[in-house]
Amino acid sequence: MKLIYLVAAGAAALLGACNGAAPTDGAAGGEYIEAPTAADASPVVTASDGPITLTPKAPGTDFPDATITKWQYLGGKFDYDYAADTYKLGEQSPEAGSTMCANSSKGQHIHLIVDNQPYVAKYEPDFAYDMPDGEHYVLTFLSRSYHESIKTEAARRAAVVSVADGAFAREKPINDPMLFYSRPKGTYTGEDAENILLDFYPLNVELGDDYGVKVEVGGQSFTVNEWQPYLLKGLPMGENTVTLTLVDGEGRRVEAPFNPVSRTFTLAADPLNG
Repeated sequence: MKLIYLVAAGAAALLGACNGAAPTDGAAGGEYIEAPTAADASPVVTASDGPITLTPKAPGTDFPDATITKWQYLGGKFDYDYAADTYKLGEQSPEAGSTMCANSSKGQHIHLIVDNQPYVAKYEPDFAYDMPDGEHYVLTFLSRSYHESIKTEAARRAAVVSVADGAFAREKPINDPMLFYSRPKGTYTGEDAENILLDFYPLNVELGDDYGVKVEVGGQSFTVNEWQPYLLKGLPMGENTVTLTLVDGEGRRVEAPFNPVSRTFTLAADPLNG
């Protein structure tokens, strides 16, 4: 299958545009594939007909010096060392007030994803986290305040870890193709429910002619072949479920850990207006 390039209606109006309150959020390894920049990103969505649209979103502010220099898990607690002149945990991302998706009032933060379960957002570089003994696939990355991942190798750590007694006993690279789910997540109300950020994180694959991501939501199906953020629009109020599947160039599911992955989130009317 040759993926077809399609610009969904209204994409130009959405590019570069996320405001509003935050939704309710409840080790180096793996080959890194560079994300496209705003200058060279091209709209790449194959879509089925229906009221829901999926449109490319211009990537947020670059943080080229944002780096997770070290991490450890010891005594049931994560500790990160990170470095950047331009990026600080707890600060609002520069474009947070002008984008059109939900933004965290607590600022920039760390996303931690274990075994492709819903991520936890942490605003400090050290925090307690209960990880059961055994082997786990772990991805962690620095995030903008509106939950869009920073898509640079330096800003993430990924590893298969063996945990024993609340500590990493062993850590090795992730060598399999993988697709980690990040957003959407939680509950969105009012204006935040109009544009929903879709963000994911591939490892060991380059999206394009050979690989893509199939996005299923509300009975519709989309296929994207660029690693960049997207906006979902036209979703109904109430519960919605997104399923992401890493597929090959013929549209077949790739044999990979935790593939596909589904997540249910909720859209609700503004409580002040019923």
